[in-house]
Amino acid sequence: MYQVYYLPLNAKEKFKMVKKINILTALLLLFSAVQCQEKKINMENLPEYNVMISHPDNKYRVEFVSDRIKTLEGVTAHLPYGGTSGEWGDSGKGWTEQYGTPIGADIVYYTPYENTFYHLDVDFPVEKMKDLVSRAYASSYADVYKKPLEEYIISKKMIRFASYNNPYESISDLIFGFAPKGTVVVWVWYGGGTKIEIGRYQAKPIAEDEKLKKWFSSKYVVSREEVLKDYFNPDASPEQWNSYRNRYNWRPVFSPNNTQIRIFWSNIDYYNAERERLLRPFILNPKNRVRAIPREIQILYKAVDKKMYEALIFFDWKTTQDALKKLNNTPANLEIKIADDNNSIEVYLNNQPLKTDSIRIFSTDIKFPDVE
Repeated sequence: MYQVYYLPLNAKEKFKMVKKINILTALLLLFSAVQCQEKKINMENLPEYNVMISHPDNKYRVEFVSDRIKTLEGVTAHLPYGGTSGEWGDSGKGWTEQYGTPIGADIVYYTPYENTFYHLDVDFPVEKMKDLVSRAYASSYADVYKKPLEEYIISKKMIRFASYNNPYESISDLIFGFAPKGTVVVWVWYGGGTKIEIGRYQAKPIAEDEKLKKWFSSKYVVSREEVLKDYFNPDASPEQWNSYRNRYNWRPVFSPNNTQIRIFWSNIDYYNAERERLLRPFILNPKNRVRAIPREIQILYKAVDKKMYEALIFFDWKTTQDALKKLNNTPANLEIKIADDNNSIEVYLNNQPLKTDSIRIFSTDIKFPDVE
């Protein structure tokens, strides 16, 4: 049997070895710190947003089995806990912020009103998503910001609206809308202002296996028969929300009869759940482009009496759709005329009167900076 002997180190050799160990330890710690700092910086530069899961009505609520939002950077992003809520295109709820440029989704969900499991596995157009997350839309006026506002600017960093010095807002919400028969629509929202549809996607029905049966048993305390009795709707159809996505070439034109009337702000809410926010100066000459059917137009303006007013114009979908359809996609002006005495508002489509559901005018205490 061999015996191993260790030769003793002298003081100088011991000092050299300890020094080398200390240097290596310091280098490892420094490398680790740099890696952590790089990760932190990368996360700080990623798009940050709330995720919403919506439905057209409470009777169309869906529940989720599994979910993953695909991101360009490969970071993990998810849907909120629980089922859908709110209205089409707006769940009305917030959640923990998610990170990364969204480029797709992989979601398994259950529709009690259809008694069907669906799998949505889709990819969003990457270049479009990179463009949308780089935009910051004009949200409102800022006190000390004196440059003329643009509809949106391009920003390498996420920016948030500040009433004192920043009128722009980067992406704040990624919204999923779940309609019958596997219809899924996705939008991006910019701070409660402009909201843009990414696209409509189709989830596929999937067979119920043991794993899904186990999920159902853990989710519901009642039997499948009771769930069907309470929620099943054999007539559920996505047709209404698919039709809301119809688009036509038109633009809003705000043309008060008196130049002393100053239009400051407009929100246009569309039937397809998009929203367009218009501010001065671009509210004075909006661009022609394909737009969905307006559901409601809100206007804030200063009348001849120098007081601020708010007007709400409500549109019937079929009436407005039929009128735009007759134009065969010829560029159209949807003209909104405020009377000199501020007692009425008239709406015209290419100089022809357009019937609306209702129009309301009332005074408001909202104030805006003196912008051109």
